[in-house]
Amino acid sequence: MGMEREIKLALPVSQVEAATQWFVARTGVEGRPIELANIYFDTPKLALATSKSALRLRHTPDGWLQTFKTVGNAKDGLHSRHEWEMPVAGEKLEIDALLHACDEPAAAEALRQAAPELIELFRTNFTRTLWNVSLADSEVEAAIDQGDVLAEVNGETRRAPISEVELELKSGDEAALNTLASELGKQVAGLAPDNISKAQRGYQLRAS
Repeated sequence: MGMEREIKLALPVSQVEAATQWFVARTGVEGRPIELANIYFDTPKLALATSKSALRLRHTPDGWLQTFKTVGNAKDGLHSRHEWEMPVAGEKLEIDALLHACDEPAAAEALRQAAPELIELFRTNFTRTLWNVSLADSEVEAAIDQGDVLAEVNGETRRAPISEVELELKSGDEAALNTLASELGKQVAGLAPDNISKAQRGYQLRAS
C-alpha cells in the first residue's frame, strides 16, 4: 500500500501557458507530455462511492494500470489517500490481484462485494505534462492536466473540462508541496485549491 500525497490546484485555461513556462524556468527542462485515458468503475448502485473508494483502469504509453484508492482526506487542495496500483495485461480489471494487495480490510471487503456488479461509469481523457521538481531534500512530481471528464447517461454524452495542476510528493517533507504551490501561485494568476478529485467530478457529472 502507498499513501498518495498531492496538492491539486484548479488552473484557469487562460493561465496554462504561464504555468507551463514557470515550470520550464523552475526546472530548466521542457515538460514531458503523456496521453492518459482512464476508465472508472462502480456498481449500478454506486457501492464503491458509498464506501469512499474508487477503482480505475488507466492506459499510459507504457501499458495498462489498475488503481484502487480510498477517498481519504482533502483540505485546501491537499489530498491524502491510500492507493494500490499495479500493471495489468490489457483493458480488463484483475480484481483478485487488487484484493491480494489491498491491506485495508474495510476497503478490500467493499471491493470484493462490488466485484460481481462492476460496470464502466465514466472516463477521463487528458494530456499530462510532467516535471520533476527538487526542493531542499524533497522531490515533487509536478503535472499540468488538460482534458475532459466524459460520461454516457441515457444515450447522452456529458462532458466537463479538466484544467488543473497536481503536485505529488515523491520523497521528503510534505511541506514541500505547500512551498511549491505558494511559489507557483505568486506567478500564475487565478490558481485555487481544489478538493474535488477527477473521480468525484465524474460522479458529479453523472448525477447532474
